[in-house]
Amino acid sequence: MSSDEAFFKEWTTRAPGSRRDLARARRLAEAVGAVAAVPVLTVVGSKGKGTTATYASAYLASTGARVVTVTSPGLRSNRDRIRVDGVSISAGALAALGSRLTSVPLPPSGGYLSPAGLFTLAGVLHAQDVEADYLVLEAGMGGASDEVSLFPAEVVAVTEIFAEHLGILGETVAEIAREKAGVITPETRWAVTLPQSPDVRAELKARAGDRLREITPEATPWTRNALLGRSAAAHLTDAEPTPVSVRLPARFSHHDIGGTRLIIDSPITGAGVRMSIDRALAEWGGVDRVLLCLPDHKDLDGAIEALKDLPVTFVRLPDTHLNFTRPLPPDWDVTTIDDVDARYVEALGGRVVALGTVYFTGHLLDNLDIPTDHLF
Repeated sequence: MSSDEAFFKEWTTRAPGSRRDLARARRLAEAVGAVAAVPVLTVVGSKGKGTTATYASAYLASTGARVVTVTSPGLRSNRDRIRVDGVSISAGALAALGSRLTSVPLPPSGGYLSPAGLFTLAGVLHAQDVEADYLVLEAGMGGASDEVSLFPAEVVAVTEIFAEHLGILGETVAEIAREKAGVITPETRWAVTLPQSPDVRAELKARAGDRLREITPEATPWTRNALLGRSAAAHLTDAEPTPVSVRLPARFSHHDIGGTRLIIDSPITGAGVRMSIDRALAEWGGVDRVLLCLPDHKDLDGAIEALKDLPVTFVRLPDTHLNFTRPLPPDWDVTTIDDVDARYVEALGGRVVALGTVYFTGHLLDNLDIPTDHLF
């Protein structure tokens, strides 16, 4: 069994209508001895969790500590989901972790073990193996319903929470915030949050009480999650950090593809797309082409409005759990991710911006062979 199969088997064979089984994940964690024996920093929110987790990890590692970080999904491969001091684990290490998780027979249930949850368990095991000093966990979709909730966090970092996954995590933004805030437990010393809407802040306050700390970063919007990560890490350790450089592909990262300057960013709302374009225009003065990839459940209408004055190529992905059926503006070009290689990008012009979900940016990073093994 390949390492990927070990993590995705139950998800790919799940019955229609079945849901992730947190109780089953808990039984598996107990069976393999996946226990967080070191302080845990957990990141929840609607957007920017990976950036926050990476900057929190870089801060902690810069103090001389060993840090294991679990994020989702990977940038280019599933090795990227588990890192030690910013470095992706090896294919052999990931395969060994997958084998440990699949070696335990569990009775069948009506639900399935989610891939993100299994990577979380694998990361906890790897933290034990390498004798990590800290564990940084990025929640997947939720909070209380996510496998990160199996490992009580000393510090919780909360990125902006908005109407993402309505009807799945809750029917309102307040209900979504309540579900995500479920990772704040009696063991949590601090919950550190970016400014939130009144409804979201009320839910966080109800859960964390006097342990809630809201930071108001004096910074540009695109650095807010980085500052949140560093602030959350500072609430976990008293050790002094040293300067460290973080390289985070697909978070407004710059790349030279032959004679083309390429920016790759991962916005999923119209406001985020507008922010990315405004920033690119401020740097370059113009944009020759935008590559956009947003599946049906994202804010495609907002992106269309934000890009109405620019030439756009819409990119579809082969991932079976993503749908691309919504109508597009008639003047947009359409292609598939398999066609978007270096030659294709160069033909688009000298200044290209690629925007979309992390699934899209991951495919693009892989197609262009952009290194992702080292983040700091």
